[in-house]
Amino acid sequence: MTPATATGEKMSVSASLEQKIVANEAVVGVVGMGYVGLPLASALHEGGLPVIGFDVDPSKIDALAEGTNYLKHLGDEMTKPLAASDRFEATVDFGRLGEADVILVAVPTPLGRHQEPDLSYVINTATAIGKTLRAGQLVVLESTTYPGTTRDEFLPAMLEAAKGHAPDLVPGRDFFVAFSPEREDPGRKSHSTSTIPKLVGGIDDDSTRLSAMVYRKGVEQVVEVSSAEVAEAAKLLENIFRAVNIALVNEMKVVLTEMGVDVWEVVRAAATKPFGYMPFFPGPGLGGHCIPIDPFYLTWKAKEVGRPTRFIELAGQVNTRMPSYVVDRTAWALNEHGKAVKGSKICVLGLAYKPDVDDTRESPSFEIIDLLRERGADVSYSDPLVPQTVPVRKHDLKMTSVELTPESLESFDAIVVSTNHADFDYALIAKHARLVIDTRDALRAFDAELGDRIVRA
Repeated sequence: MTPATATGEKMSVSASLEQKIVANEAVVGVVGMGYVGLPLASALHEGGLPVIGFDVDPSKIDALAEGTNYLKHLGDEMTKPLAASDRFEATVDFGRLGEADVILVAVPTPLGRHQEPDLSYVINTATAIGKTLRAGQLVVLESTTYPGTTRDEFLPAMLEAAKGHAPDLVPGRDFFVAFSPEREDPGRKSHSTSTIPKLVGGIDDDSTRLSAMVYRKGVEQVVEVSSAEVAEAAKLLENIFRAVNIALVNEMKVVLTEMGVDVWEVVRAAATKPFGYMPFFPGPGLGGHCIPIDPFYLTWKAKEVGRPTRFIELAGQVNTRMPSYVVDRTAWALNEHGKAVKGSKICVLGLAYKPDVDDTRESPSFEIIDLLRERGADVSYSDPLVPQTVPVRKHDLKMTSVELTPESLESFDAIVVSTNHADFDYALIAKHARLVIDTRDALRAFDAELGDRIVRA
């Protein structure tokens, strides 16, 4: 095959896919209909593209068919138009991936038992795609990972699986591969999938260009970068920036508390400077899929190239110690009120990792509950958005949320505010709680009423 012929074929395949995208005829398959995949599917569907959602959970497929949103913070107004549309369907049949011209992969990238990257979901999905891979497809990985994953692990897994039926497919000529990091922030009202700028970096120029064309159907601003590796690293930097700054203010909290200085007031005071400063607030630990996990992807990869990441690792250590700090402060506060942790009735407010969503991924509340139980406390929790616990990566609490009433509040020796949901009645809590350990500065307005019944942690 001559270079001229190869170039001609490459242009022919890419031009054909481009034509489909422009005409809204390119079928988009979204793998993983969770916190990232569902809003992405909705945005691209609104942009005019036909969409097939893929997920291993049949209950999600059934809910989507009925127009019911299992992600409550996104609402049924997102899923009802999908259910009513002849341009959307959802399935558990991954054998249908070959029907999609564009495949967007939004699957989990958790950590293993020893804080090492777990790419099993990514590799398994790549293998499933490879089994039906054909010329003219574009595959984009959205799952957060370390630089080099798309080119060196995701792509080879696809090619290996394609050997049986399409051994001659050449990436960048016959099909296209890119990375575009998700930037979802569940519960955020100021931005949505369509208004958050989208980074795109391909393994070659055509892959970048075609991916950007797809995303522009549903996203207002798409930023093309020079490679998949740049896009992968940018995502890590975004979340490491947050993790490091949260660690800084958490460490300040511990130090300033010993000095009798209110760290929340300090942060707000510093935030009056109009330049050179960005406020981050302390809390009981990190939650969500990104900030507690993403930094470890880079620290693990850094070892491969022989470069330590001491700064990032230290931030991780500070943040992972926060649940223990909260429990220590709770023990101290109970002691000040003549109680031991052992035998005390304690209620943790908020199981979700952030306010006003039902997302419990990596929530520090689980760790706080387990640590309190280890010390002999009788622990309950209350969360209006999470009526029952579900198994998460390290915990399976098997608990049910309790209702906050004057009687229930008065029955607890301590209330630990771990997540500051707007739905909590803080005036009721302030009036009836015997003792409040506030990790979110949620009861600031009731300081005078609470007096020595409130301790910040």
